[in-house]
Amino acid sequence: MPEVQRLSAAFNQVREEIERRRARLNDDLQREQGRWREEQQALAAGRATLPPETVRLRERELQDRITDAQRIFRDRSRAIDAAAQFGLQQIEQALGAVIRQVASSRGINVVLPRPLVIYNEAGFDMTDEVSAQMNRVLRTVNLPAEGQMPDEAPQAGAQQRPPGQGGATPAQQPPRRN
Repeated sequence: MPEVQRLSAAFNQVREEIERRRARLNDDLQREQGRWREEQQALAAGRATLPPETVRLRERELQDRITDAQRIFRDRSRAIDAAAQFGLQQIEQALGAVIRQVASSRGINVVLPRPLVIYNEAGFDMTDEVSAQMNRVLRTVNLPAEGQMPDEAPQAGAQQRPPGQGGATPAQQPPRRN
Protein backbone atom coordinates (compact mmCIF):
# COMPACT_ATOMS: atom_id res chain seq x y z
CA MET A 1 0.00 0.00 0.00
CA PRO A 2 2.71 2.57 0.78
CA GLU A 3 4.31 1.87 -2.60
CA VAL A 4 0.99 2.25 -4.43
CA GLN A 5 0.33 5.49 -2.54
CA ARG A 6 3.82 6.80 -3.30
CA LEU A 7 3.24 6.17 -7.02
CA SER A 8 -0.35 7.43 -7.04
CA ALA A 9 -0.82 10.81 -8.71
CA ALA A 10 -4.13 11.30 -6.88
CA PHE A 11 -2.66 10.47 -3.47
CA ASN A 12 0.24 12.87 -4.04
CA GLN A 13 -2.14 15.59 -5.25
CA VAL A 14 -4.26 15.25 -2.08
CA ARG A 15 -1.18 15.16 0.17
CA GLU A 16 0.34 18.27 -1.45
CA GLU A 17 -2.95 20.20 -1.32
CA ILE A 18 -3.55 19.32 2.34
CA GLU A 19 0.03 20.27 3.23
CA ARG A 20 -0.42 23.59 1.39
CA ARG A 21 -3.67 24.29 3.26
CA ARG A 22 -2.11 23.42 6.61
CA ALA A 23 0.90 25.65 5.91
CA ARG A 24 -1.39 28.55 4.99
CA LEU A 25 -3.42 27.99 8.17
CA ASN A 26 -0.25 27.93 10.25
CA ASP A 27 1.03 31.13 8.61
CA ASP A 28 -2.28 32.89 9.25
CA LEU A 29 -2.29 31.70 12.86
CA GLN A 30 1.26 32.94 13.44
CA ARG A 31 0.38 36.36 11.95
CA GLU A 32 -2.75 36.63 14.08
CA GLN A 33 -0.90 35.64 17.27
CA GLY A 34 1.67 38.36 16.50
CA ARG A 35 -1.13 40.93 16.25
CA TRP A 36 -2.56 39.76 19.58
CA ARG A 37 0.83 40.15 21.27
CA GLU A 38 1.23 43.66 19.83
CA GLU A 39 -2.22 44.68 21.04
CA GLN A 40 -1.58 43.21 24.49
CA GLN A 41 1.69 45.15 24.70
CA ALA A 42 -0.06 48.35 23.61
CA LEU A 43 -2.71 47.77 26.29
CA ALA A 44 -0.05 47.20 28.92
CA ALA A 45 1.74 50.38 27.89
CA GLY A 46 -1.52 52.38 27.96
CA ARG A 47 -2.63 51.23 31.43
CA ALA A 48 -0.90 54.16 33.09
CA THR A 49 -2.50 56.81 30.86
CA LEU A 50 -5.95 55.38 30.00
CA PRO A 51 -8.96 55.35 32.31
CA PRO A 52 -9.60 51.89 33.88
CA GLU A 53 -12.97 51.52 32.07
CA THR A 54 -11.29 52.07 28.72
CA VAL A 55 -8.59 49.51 29.53
CA ARG A 56 -11.21 46.95 30.60
CA LEU A 57 -13.27 47.61 27.48
CA ARG A 58 -10.25 47.21 25.17
CA GLU A 59 -9.13 44.05 27.02
CA ARG A 60 -12.64 42.58 26.65
CA GLU A 61 -12.71 43.49 22.93
CA LEU A 62 -9.28 41.91 22.41
CA GLN A 63 -10.31 38.76 24.29
CA ASP A 64 -13.48 38.52 22.18
CA ARG A 65 -11.45 38.88 18.97
CA ILE A 66 -9.01 36.22 20.19
CA THR A 67 -11.85 33.84 21.04
CA ASP A 68 -13.52 34.39 17.65
CA ALA A 69 -10.25 33.94 15.78
CA GLN A 70 -9.48 30.72 17.68
CA ARG A 71 -12.90 29.36 16.72
CA ILE A 72 -12.29 30.28 13.08
CA PHE A 73 -8.86 28.60 13.10
CA ARG A 74 -10.36 25.45 14.71
CA ASP A 75 -13.08 25.38 12.04
CA ARG A 76 -10.49 25.79 9.28
CA SER A 77 -8.41 22.98 10.77
CA ARG A 78 -11.47 20.72 10.92
CA ALA A 79 -12.29 21.56 7.30
CA ILE A 80 -8.74 20.64 6.26
CA ASP A 81 -8.97 17.32 8.12
CA ALA A 82 -12.38 16.61 6.57
CA ALA A 83 -11.07 17.44 3.08
CA ALA A 84 -8.13 15.08 3.61
CA GLN A 85 -10.47 12.31 4.77
CA PHE A 86 -12.81 12.98 1.85
CA GLY A 87 -9.93 12.73 -0.63
CA LEU A 88 -8.53 9.57 0.95
CA GLN A 89 -11.98 7.94 0.85
CA GLN A 90 -12.18 8.60 -2.89
CA ILE A 91 -8.70 7.14 -3.37
CA GLU A 92 -9.43 4.06 -1.26
CA GLN A 93 -12.67 3.46 -3.10
CA ALA A 94 -10.93 3.62 -6.49
CA LEU A 95 -8.01 1.56 -5.18
CA GLY A 96 -10.36 -1.17 -3.96
CA ALA A 97 -11.97 -1.37 -7.40
CA VAL A 98 -8.57 -1.44 -9.14
CA ILE A 99 -7.26 -4.17 -6.83
CA ARG A 100 -10.38 -6.29 -7.47
CA GLN A 101 -10.04 -5.74 -11.23
CA VAL A 102 -6.34 -6.63 -11.38
CA ALA A 103 -6.78 -9.63 -9.08
CA SER A 104 -9.72 -10.88 -11.13
CA SER A 105 -7.82 -10.49 -14.39
CA ARG A 106 -5.02 -12.62 -12.96
CA GLY A 107 -7.36 -15.21 -11.45
CA ILE A 108 -6.30 -14.25 -7.90
CA ASN A 109 -8.92 -14.54 -5.21
CA VAL A 110 -6.90 -13.39 -2.17
CA VAL A 111 -4.92 -10.17 -1.92
CA LEU A 112 -2.70 -9.51 1.07
CA PRO A 113 -0.71 -6.42 1.97
CA ARG A 114 3.03 -6.95 1.58
CA PRO A 115 3.83 -6.72 5.34
CA LEU A 116 1.67 -9.82 5.95
CA VAL A 117 3.46 -11.93 3.36
CA ILE A 118 6.59 -13.79 4.36
CA TYR A 119 7.37 -15.12 0.88
CA ASN A 120 5.71 -15.05 -2.54
CA GLU A 121 6.61 -15.59 -6.14
CA ALA A 122 7.25 -12.37 -8.07
CA GLY A 123 4.34 -13.09 -10.41
CA PHE A 124 1.90 -12.70 -7.54
CA ASP A 125 3.03 -9.16 -6.68
CA MET A 126 0.43 -6.81 -8.19
CA THR A 127 1.93 -3.55 -6.91
CA ASP A 128 3.24 -2.17 -10.21
CA GLU A 129 0.15 -3.14 -12.17
CA VAL A 130 -2.19 -1.75 -9.49
CA SER A 131 -0.16 1.49 -9.38
CA ALA A 132 -0.25 1.92 -13.15
CA GLN A 133 -3.97 1.12 -13.34
CA MET A 134 -4.71 3.43 -10.41
CA ASN A 135 -3.03 6.33 -12.20
CA ARG A 136 -5.15 5.63 -15.28
CA VAL A 137 -8.38 5.41 -13.29
CA LEU A 138 -7.86 8.28 -10.83
CA ARG A 139 -5.31 11.00 -11.62
CA THR A 140 -6.87 13.72 -9.46
CA VAL A 141 -9.33 14.04 -6.62
CA ASN A 142 -11.89 16.82 -6.31
CA LEU A 143 -11.48 18.25 -2.84
CA PRO A 144 -13.95 20.70 -1.33
CA ALA A 145 -12.95 24.34 -1.65
CA GLU A 146 -10.60 25.56 1.05
CA GLY A 147 -12.48 26.34 4.25
CA GLN A 148 -15.51 24.27 3.26
CA MET A 149 -16.58 20.95 4.73
CA PRO A 150 -17.37 18.08 2.32
CA ASP A 151 -21.10 17.83 1.70
CA GLU A 152 -21.27 14.06 1.52
CA ALA A 153 -19.28 10.87 1.13
CA PRO A 154 -17.39 10.50 -2.18
CA GLN A 155 -20.09 8.26 -3.65
CA ALA A 156 -23.41 7.07 -2.32
CA GLY A 157 -23.15 3.72 -0.60
CA ALA A 158 -19.41 4.01 0.01
CA GLN A 159 -18.30 2.31 3.18
CA GLN A 160 -15.66 3.85 5.37
CA ARG A 161 -12.71 1.55 5.93
CA PRO A 162 -9.46 2.14 7.73
CA PRO A 163 -6.59 3.03 5.38
CA GLY A 164 -5.21 0.01 3.58
CA GLN A 165 -8.36 -2.01 4.12
CA GLY A 166 -9.85 -1.56 0.67
CA GLY A 167 -11.24 -4.54 -1.11
CA ALA A 168 -14.34 -6.62 -1.17
CA THR A 169 -16.28 -7.41 1.95
CA PRO A 170 -16.81 -11.12 2.64
CA ALA A 171 -20.29 -10.97 1.11
CA GLN A 172 -18.85 -9.54 -2.12
CA GLN A 173 -15.94 -11.90 -2.54
CA PRO A 174 -16.18 -14.56 -5.21
CA PRO A 175 -16.32 -18.20 -4.11
CA ARG A 176 -13.00 -19.58 -3.02
CA ARG A 177 -11.10 -21.81 -5.46
CA ASN A 178 -8.66 -24.46 -4.31
